[in-house]
Amino acid sequence: MFFHKQELQYSSTPDQPDAVYARKLQEVLGGQYGEITVAMQYMFQAWNMHIPGKYRDLVFGIGAEEMGHVEMLATMIAQLLEKAPVGITKDAIQDDPTVAAIIGGTDVQHAIVAGAGARAVDSNGNPWQGSFITASGNLLADFMANANAEMQGRVQVARLYHMTDDAGVRDLLSFLLARDTMHQNQWLRAVEELKADGLEQLPVPSNFPQKKEHTAVSYQYLNFSDGQQAGDGSWAKGPTPDGNGEFSYHDGPTTTAPMPDVTRPDARMYGTTDVPNRVEKIAGSVQDKLKKE
Repeated sequence: MFFHKQELQYSSTPDQPDAVYARKLQEVLGGQYGEITVAMQYMFQAWNMHIPGKYRDLVFGIGAEEMGHVEMLATMIAQLLEKAPVGITKDAIQDDPTVAAIIGGTDVQHAIVAGAGARAVDSNGNPWQGSFITASGNLLADFMANANAEMQGRVQVARLYHMTDDAGVRDLLSFLLARDTMHQNQWLRAVEELKADGLEQLPVPSNFPQKKEHTAVSYQYLNFSDGQQAGDGSWAKGPTPDGNGEFSYHDGPTTTAPMPDVTRPDARMYGTTDVPNRVEKIAGSVQDKLKKE
């Protein structure tokens, strides 16, 4: 059940309208790492979770908060557009106001489609996609993805902070930055707790028997670049984070195999082949078989 309360978690008013910056904010609303993505990612993870208790409650709780962040950003975008000259500018360098708006860096669909409101798109107008969501059912894999999402989102919000001098906008962004700080720490701590509780370990999935891997290459750093300094890192020597092996460094592959013969799919795929008239030959053989039957 969802219940909407007409309050914001945090409210801020921009100093002045700015249709160009409204378009920039669309990235952290409807982009790959925007608030729509994290809100839906966490909700689907919770809906798909196979165990009740603290982890499911955690994911639901943060997901619900992120839905509120969607509303906060949509509200800010609408405020920035409220009195902005979307598509009509003074002394426009083009007589056509639509052209002037495009050159000015605004999203004309803010006006044409959304009536001076936010849209479920990124800063280039690309529609938000459900394929941005990671919800695998494996909690360690998902929580790692969540930490990454919060990191990428915080990077983008920090960049946006320096793209405006508007004190009201910066006030909102500073709040979102603070919540991203908290959520990064929550997901990383949840990863540690999952391991401590024995529910999941590295490598993910930890309940797949490693003996079924080609274990000889499980912990080899294979350098396929002409850069040599990667071998100086702790990922190329010493114990592995999962505690199951030791890293080793190798220039290039430690195994090779001959290339198999080229494949020859069904001739009715009509790929170029070195066997002429394959379709006709197949058809003829089928007809001959039917006649014999």
